[in-house]
Amino acid sequence: MRGPNRRAILRSAGGASVLASGLLAAPPILAQTKSAFAGTTINASCFQTTYFEYLKAYLPEFEQKTGIKVNFTMQAFPVYNQRTDLELSTRGSALDVCNVTFIYSGRWIGAGWLTSLDSFTKDPKLTPADWAPEDFAGGPQSAMQNAKGETFGFTWEAGAMILAAARYDLIEKQGLGLPRTFDELIKVCDAVHNKDNVAAFTADKLHHWNWIPYLMGVGGNVFKAPPENLTPTLDTPEAAQSAEWYANLLTKYGPDGILSYSDDQSMRSQMSGRANIRTQAITWMVPLAKHAESTVQKTVRYGLMPEGPKGNFPGSNSHGLGIPAGSRKKEAAWEFIKWALSKETVSMIVKNHGYPSVCRLSVINGPEFKQVLTLNGQDVASLFLEVLQLGGKTGYMKYRTVPVYPQVGDKINKAMERVATRQQAAPAAFKQAQTEALQDLQKAGIKVDL
Repeated sequence: MRGPNRRAILRSAGGASVLASGLLAAPPILAQTKSAFAGTTINASCFQTTYFEYLKAYLPEFEQKTGIKVNFTMQAFPVYNQRTDLELSTRGSALDVCNVTFIYSGRWIGAGWLTSLDSFTKDPKLTPADWAPEDFAGGPQSAMQNAKGETFGFTWEAGAMILAAARYDLIEKQGLGLPRTFDELIKVCDAVHNKDNVAAFTADKLHHWNWIPYLMGVGGNVFKAPPENLTPTLDTPEAAQSAEWYANLLTKYGPDGILSYSDDQSMRSQMSGRANIRTQAITWMVPLAKHAESTVQKTVRYGLMPEGPKGNFPGSNSHGLGIPAGSRKKEAAWEFIKWALSKETVSMIVKNHGYPSVCRLSVINGPEFKQVLTLNGQDVASLFLEVLQLGGKTGYMKYRTVPVYPQVGDKINKAMERVATRQQAAPAAFKQAQTEALQDLQKAGIKVDL
């Protein structure tokens, strides 16, 4: 597939020029002296993401200040989660810092595989008061806590699902605006598909994230009443109807090969002007307006996720940094987390790279964040905050942090693939997903309604 490579995509034009100039100032290290950790090496890992692509450029400064060398690796999202789940479950010591993935947070925290960070934040010798744990937004941060309110991670990303139309000019030419409802989305796609050789819609293959807002919008859900009742509800008429509708959206209006698209392939299809509309977390939308190689900087337009007949349920998630229980270098690991998520570092990443999905309230409410998220003249910061507020009002994202979601999400992905490729009709595909999910949950000892 032609287009800019990953490294080019993950850098903003402004950030790239600043990096090249060598004028980046390292944020201060907040506690231990260099001598305390001289010669220490820690291993950190995450899935591929813009925040840590940006942060890796500053690791030499961190090492110089603290004496801590960081081996930071990133893998594809499913690969990272599989490897980390195995490492944590064996209480191995190969990792000192790991990403606490949203859909695995309940499982990893509930199983005792992560270290409580309260002992670090409450010790003034290890964490100064101005590091301010309370500065992290409560909604995203709630996924990093257990039922007792103990903290096992601090969030670096608050994902807020919005809509972006890369070629809004094509929509305007048809006398239409951004779609505000599911019906309007289909109307717009019908009107603009293949105009100027641009597919009307694009998405990636993580259906258990992308599809759920559409499922909820017609009154469906993944579980009966999470987190208390985890009986899956995938064999309902609402699920079948929504799955058929969403599969049609992908196959009728998407570019060739859409069913195998990864996150960045879907982003590239918009950046290159080959696809128009996408509903996805804001992190993947900013490059359309900010990246130097984007061909749609002057035509992109942003809006809220379209609303279904039962309401608006844009995806809202969060990821954090935590310390595996098996780590033998916990204090050095905390030094890295403390630096990576300090107010100064987060502000720097926003200022120099335009990173949009931050979790520190002091940064979100600051003028630089609003300036960074003014994209093609549009105030996208307000959209970001509105989605976070929607997610916090009713708690509809609870389905995604329960320990069993990864297993159920896998069944959703496979069922949607069968529907989209016409291997199975939607009612049969999701009835099969329901049966398989129930079997998995029962084997895991989860009480379900039968």
